Amino acid sequence: MNNFRAFVRAIYYFFSAFAALLIFLFAGLFLYNSNPDFFQSDKISAENWKPKDVEAELNSGFMPRDVKYGYQLIAETSKHIGPLAENPGMRYAGNNLACANCHLNAGTQAGSASWIGVVQRFPQFRGRSNSEGTIEDRVNGCMQRSMNGEKLPVESKEMRSIVSYMEWLGEGMPEEREKEFKGFPKIEIPEVAVILEKGKALFAKECAVCHGENGQGQKLADSTKAYQYPPLWGEDSYNNGAGMHRVITAAQFIKGNMPFGQATWDNPKLTDEEAYHLAGYINSFSRPQKRNLEKDYPDLKLKPVSTPYGPWADKFSPEQHKYGPFQPIMKFYKQEYGITKSK
Repeated sequence: MNNFRAFVRAIYYFFSAFAALLIFLFAGLFLYNSNPDFFQSDKISAENWKPKDVEAELNSGFMPRDVKYGYQLIAETSKHIGPLAENPGMRYAGNNLACANCHLNAGTQAGSASWIGVVQRFPQFRGRSNSEGTIEDRVNGCMQRSMNGEKLPVESKEMRSIVSYMEWLGEGMPEEREKEFKGFPKIEIPEVAVILEKGKALFAKECAVCHGENGQGQKLADSTKAYQYPPLWGEDSYNNGAGMHRVITAAQFIKGNMPFGQATWDNPKLTDEEAYHLAGYINSFSRPQKRNLEKDYPDLKLKPVSTPYGPWADKFSPEQHKYGPFQPIMKFYKQEYGITKSK
């Protein structure tokens, strides 16, 4: 009998210890997911810090649930909140692009409007609305323009998850590295108008292999509509109110990232002039038209010079605002309003 009681006590102590260990492990896992910096005895130096390896984090199984959903939304936008969504009420995006088609490598690639550290830069003033905007406003700007769709409800699970993913990407980033992931590379803007024939030749040489001869893009192997390489014009592309429809902005993106896999911010393949003519060629084709563009930039003096739609606070032609040369327009704003413009 005593042996039996001893055996029962041993089993009891064993399972108690096992349960305590499980509680400890789950508590540690929860703490790590909510604040991974807590487990770092020394802060990572700016030189040694690296962006998150999103694929590795996904495969680890430890990615926080809301962050994982945010990743799914930006990687498979059309499937979850676009035309391919099963629930018609969830079809906010109006085309079959994914956010990650432009914000490359799931938003981690420098020079492609990376999301690393982006949340910390908001709220910020936006000339397009002439007001302070939140990160949610910025996301919805992309939804209405690049995605040719409608705004996500600010308090929705989807918006919260996208912002959580962006916050997660920037965890632990040293301040010294912030500029590295901000915006697009600058270019020396040619002092000529876009030459469409040059852009056409460059497109055939550098872009058509992925984006198609007619800019139609290349669909994923397991999808009839979602894209591996996005269409650059036509009805399933960004609309005419998107920032990428401005020649200077598009040229900056192209220089730092294209051809995909061959160019980086620090080591571009195309020259500034090539990126410029190529951007103009891509934006010479038709695309969806956004409504109420005349309401953009309440203060017209803040409108980028390469914004291809009016009205403007100057008398330069729509053709020159779209294709350049842009230096005379920049000179006008400097002389007339004391405003220095770079795009």
